[in-house]
Amino acid sequence: MKLSTSGLGQQQGHEGEKKCLNSELWHACAGPLVSLPTVGSRVVYFPQGHSEQVAATTNKEVDGHIPNYPSLPPQLICQLHNVTMHADVETDEVYAQMTLQPLTPQEQKDTFLPVELGIPSKQPTNYFCKTLTASDTSTHGGFSVPRRAAEKVFPPLDFSQQPPAQELIARDLHDVEWKFRHIFRVAGRTYCMNNIDCLNGHTNWINNVSEELLADWSSYELLVDA
Repeated sequence: MKLSTSGLGQQQGHEGEKKCLNSELWHACAGPLVSLPTVGSRVVYFPQGHSEQVAATTNKEVDGHIPNYPSLPPQLICQLHNVTMHADVETDEVYAQMTLQPLTPQEQKDTFLPVELGIPSKQPTNYFCKTLTASDTSTHGGFSVPRRAAEKVFPPLDFSQQPPAQELIARDLHDVEWKFRHIFRVAGRTYCMNNIDCLNGHTNWINNVSEELLADWSSYELLVDA
């Protein structure tokens, strides 16, 4: 999720089109080991490997449902023309969609001068990721936040209040707004997020837990829009 401090967490597309995610939010969910090539660069495309990956992620047999192109070489040198970042509506799994142009043998021999035709994807700088515990996915309506993450990512709490608390609004991968109550519990000296409600009125944290959309070992990412 992305704190709504300056604009939308996603770029809006036309109706019916897939929305392209904010680069920082996408990379926060993809993890630090994932990097994307820049537009204009040359990449190697493996058709068979791509077919096998599609079959594995869609639970389909390669021979029966995925097109087979026996005349294609095992690898193709291509130029990257476009990269867009998305998230699956049902699973929230992030993925990138790329437009590639195969190069002819002569084009591969020509001198290649890298030209960045687009803006490089931006890695997140101010965010935290937490694996939810059993207590986080109970029905009390919230989860705990590591102290270091709370002090780094969230706006400062006013400790003259009792209890120190603030309301925050964040957008998720699908541009849905959620309202959080960030509170410091003096008794346990812990930072917590509770009273979590979806602003479209369709669900909340407790409902997601009850419907098993959230469970132990689920991961949660939150970053601040600079």
